[in-house]
Formats: sequence, C-alpha cells, structure tokens
Amino acid sequence: MSVIVGFSAMEFARRVHQGQQRKYTGCPYSDHLAEVAGIVAAAGARDDVWLDTAVAVAWLHDCVEDQGVTKVDLITRFGLTVAHGVMLLSDLEEGNRAARKAASRARLAMAPGWVQTIKVADLISNTSSIVQHDPKFARTYLEEKRLMLEVLVDADQRLVELARRQIGGAV
Repeated sequence: MSVIVGFSAMEFARRVHQGQQRKYTGCPYSDHLAEVAGIVAAAGARDDVWLDTAVAVAWLHDCVEDQGVTKVDLITRFGLTVAHGVMLLSDLEEGNRAARKAASRARLAMAPGWVQTIKVADLISNTSSIVQHDPKFARTYLEEKRLMLEVLVDADQRLVELARRQIGGAV
C-alpha cells in the first residue's frame, strides 16, 4: 500500500459521493469523509496495517452503503485489505433499527483494531452535528454510540476516550 493508493481512495470517494450532502448542514459529504480520514491519520498506525491503508478505508467507509459501490470494484481498485475494511464498516444489515444496530455491533466487535479505530473516528465525526442539529434523535444516537463503544475494545483507546467524553458532554 502506498500514499498513492490513499490519494486514489480520496479522489474516488470524492467522485462517488459528489452531490451528496451532509444531513443537517448541507455541506458536501466529502467533508465528513475528510474528517474521519484526518482523525484516523492523527491516531497513527494500528496493528499490522499501514496508516495509508487505514486512511484509504476511512475515505471509502460509506461508499458501499451510501453509493452502491461493490466489493468487487473495491478489490479491483484498492486491493483485498482495503475492500475488507470497507465491508466491515458497511451497515448492510436489514430489519428494524434495533436489530440493525445490534448486528452492526456484533460485526464490528469481531473486526480488527484498525477497523474499529475507523468506526470510532466516524462516531466522533458524526456526534457534534447530530447533537447540535437534532437533540431529540441525539438521545437515541448517543445511547447507540455508547453501546457501540463498549464492543470496540481493540480500537485506539485515545479515540475511544474522546468519543466517550463527547457522550458525557452531550448529556
């Protein structure tokens, strides 16, 4: 993996999410992806995965569930490790919200630490917007986030602590 792959992931993510906007703010969705990638980069390398791989996955983490990008396309463009990371982060479960969230927790509890770290970065990025713009939904979201953080035991603990402080400050 190289910095070029990370840059290619950024370009690809910006292209496939072009025109998509962040809920509540109307900002380009790629702003969220950039924030998640930046948080992951600031946390540094995890496990046996190079930092540029984790940053590439951070850029791509929503492309399957939001934009219909396929696993085969990810493998072809970015290789197996990146595709596997993205698929672990993709919420493709069905059922009611409680069932989907429980299945997501179970999937991510089994994910490697570097993937869990990306999920924590995603939670950090999403929290302030939800709390600020949708206080009613924030109650549900913050409880789901708390439950998710309980299973992300292999994630970067500095980020987990930051995410926990967000929950405490939002209550």
